[in-house]
Amino acid sequence: MGAVATYLDKILDAHRAAPPPRLRVDEARQQPPARGFRAALARPTDGIHVIAEVKRRSPSKGALNSDLDPATLAEQYADGGATCLSVLTDADFFSGSPQDLAAARSAVELPVLRKDFTVFEGDVTDARLMGADAVLLIAAALDDGELRAFSELAAEVGIDALVEVHDEREVERALEAGAALIGVNQRDLFTFEVDTDRAVRVAGEIPDGIVKVAESGVRDGADAQRLRDAGYHAVLVGETLVTAPDPIATLKELTCS
Repeated sequence: MGAVATYLDKILDAHRAAPPPRLRVDEARQQPPARGFRAALARPTDGIHVIAEVKRRSPSKGALNSDLDPATLAEQYADGGATCLSVLTDADFFSGSPQDLAAARSAVELPVLRKDFTVFEGDVTDARLMGADAVLLIAAALDDGELRAFSELAAEVGIDALVEVHDEREVERALEAGAALIGVNQRDLFTFEVDTDRAVRVAGEIPDGIVKVAESGVRDGADAQRLRDAGYHAVLVGETLVTAPDPIATLKELTCS
C-alpha cells in the first residue's frame, strides 16, 4: 500500500512542477538591509511576541478574508502590538501574492516573513528581492542537504530562515542544519487538523539560544500564555486574526502583556 498523500504533498508537488525561479544571488545581496526578523523576536518582553499573518484563505478552511487589504491589516497589526508580520504569497492554495507582501511591508516598520513553500534556491533569493526579512523552510518539505543549503543561502543574502518542524525528529534535523529560529507547527500534515498539545510536547527538545515560535491553533490569550509558559518566544497567528471583528483588540489579548 502506498503512502497517503498529505495536504502538504499536494502543495509541494504543484510547486516542484512549476518552473524554478532564477537564482539571483548578486541582486539579492545588493538589497537594503533587512529589518531583523529573528532579532525582533529575541527581544525581551513581558508577554509573548506575536507574528501576525496576512492570510486570505487556507486549503482546509477555504476563504477566510478574501477581500482583506494587506496595508490596512498590517497597520492594525502594528497598532495592536504585533512584533512581526507573516504574509502568504502562494497564489493557488492560499490566494496570496508578492504584491500582498510588498503592500503590507510598505505600510509598517515591522519585519516580514514570506510565508510560502520554498523548494528551490531561487525561492530564497525571490523572497529577498520581494522585500521579505525572513523565509520559511519547512523541514518536512526538504531533505537535509536542501535544508542546510537554503539556510546558508538565506544568511548569505541577508535574511533569516524560520525552520518549521512538526516533531522531535525534525527538531534534530533543523538543529543539524544550523537553525537559529525554529517554528513548531501544531497542524497535522495528514489531516490539517490542529493538535494544541504538540508545541508544548516538542518545546523541551529545542535548546536554549534558539528562538522558538509556536504556529497554528492559537485562538486566544490563554493559548498564548500556555505557549509562553512552555518556553516560546513567539506565536504565529493567522486565522484567529484575519477573521477577528477587531484585530487590534485580539492582538492585545494574544500578546499577554
